Amino acid sequence: MALIFKIVAAEAWRAAAATGVFLGSEVDRKDGYIHFSTAAQAPETAAKWFAGRADLTLVAVEVDALGPPLRWQPSRGGALFPHLYGPLPLGADGRHEFGALAC
Repeated sequence: MALIFKIVAAEAWRAAAATGVFLGSEVDRKDGYIHFSTAAQAPETAAKWFAGRADLTLVAVEVDALGPPLRWQPSRGGALFPHLYGPLPLGADGRHEFGALAC
């Protein structure tokens, strides 16, 4: 199971959990997709964009559950970063809704 990660303000994540969908941060919405990082990329992302903040949540999402809206595109230094072109639906408990998973 491959995971990608989203660093998000805790308040924004709580708001998403209350509405059942995460539409992305202000930067995500401006760019037209939700920015994610791999485990290897997350520390640099945190240092570059979130240094000094203590109000953050690290969200882990299973890659295979996102389907075609997830695209891997070059960013910092040409590395491929995961970008979700669409909302991230959440269940009533604030967790990502995976839909039907093949076992």
